[in-house]
Amino acid sequence: MGSDEPLVFRDLEINGGGATATATVRFGLVRDLWGNLLKAVFGTKLAAWTLGLSLLGLAHLAERVSFLTEQIAFFTGPTVGGLVNATCGNVTELILAMLALHQNKIHILKFSLLGSILSNLLLVLGTSLLFGGLSNLNKQQTFNPKVANVSSLVLLLGLLCQMLPLISRFASPSAKLWTDMSVLELSRTCSIIMLIAYLAYVFFQLKTHNQFFGLPEEEEDDEEMAIIGVWSSFGWLVGMTIVIAVLSQYVVATIEEASQSWGVSVSFMSIIVLPIMGNAAEHAGSVIFAVKNKLDITLGIALGSAAQISVFVVPLSVAVGWCSSIKMDLDFGLIETASLAFAIVLTLFTLQDGNSHYIKGMVLLFSYVAISFCFFCSNY
Repeated sequence: MGSDEPLVFRDLEINGGGATATATVRFGLVRDLWGNLLKAVFGTKLAAWTLGLSLLGLAHLAERVSFLTEQIAFFTGPTVGGLVNATCGNVTELILAMLALHQNKIHILKFSLLGSILSNLLLVLGTSLLFGGLSNLNKQQTFNPKVANVSSLVLLLGLLCQMLPLISRFASPSAKLWTDMSVLELSRTCSIIMLIAYLAYVFFQLKTHNQFFGLPEEEEDDEEMAIIGVWSSFGWLVGMTIVIAVLSQYVVATIEEASQSWGVSVSFMSIIVLPIMGNAAEHAGSVIFAVKNKLDITLGIALGSAAQISVFVVPLSVAVGWCSSIKMDLDFGLIETASLAFAIVLTLFTLQDGNSHYIKGMVLLFSYVAISFCFFCSNY
């Protein structure tokens, strides 16, 4: 028996029939006090602090991961190094996605992945082109349009595969031709197509057309030397990835309570706040390269990361959910998908002529601000 049970029997002997009421009141007061203690000390305010500190930790670790991948790139070459940089730069988004999927928080998973694509296309690229143009007013900023065209085509394929499940729900709602299972099967089929396309995209980068993705000769001449060795970089990279996984678990677990505490919607927290912190390193690096008039590297960071999330991380989440019997599909919602479509179209028009100026960056950045305010006003 527990220590509380003899007290209950003693009350029964003394008070007789009124013992039950006395015990109920006594333990009711204890429960109220304990509940108030949880709310005061371990309530949503703590969740907000936990989320905030975890995001700060993720931002710092993302910057260090970017540094380590740059060190690895010194030994692998610019093409492989750029692919490694994009992959490791998205390690935070990938871990967050897998943890959200494991906890069956599909809405947070979809929001965070969509927000990461929007952040790279509009915020990261827009800020880079804006400051790059302002810092090089007397220079013509140019870049290789072939790289931008290939990444844009991959983004368009990812957009198509994400739009089809959404469009199918509105195809014939009265006849109910499309059920949730039909949308799920369509999403899984499109995810397989996207993963195959990503493998072809990587093969295109590394083998058949790697000359498109190499650095220009003048930029290769300015290449710096590695600070630490490749195996040391790899070891630190593995260790930081583990820490990122731990912090990401706190982020996924507290984001809903933190959103209530801060008075903002979960969609705004997931689509805007999380990607800004997760892409902090890419953001800073992209702006620095644009200011130095190295737009090919800037485009490689922003477009490469967005394309990888769109046609690799998103379909991979669907595939992992499929294997785990979790109903993860590609229907991201009407407003979310429309925002993604406009972001990709704006990026296509921005990069179509192979040169840049600060007005292009301003348009992309203001578009991101408008979309951010839309989700800030959202109630979900």
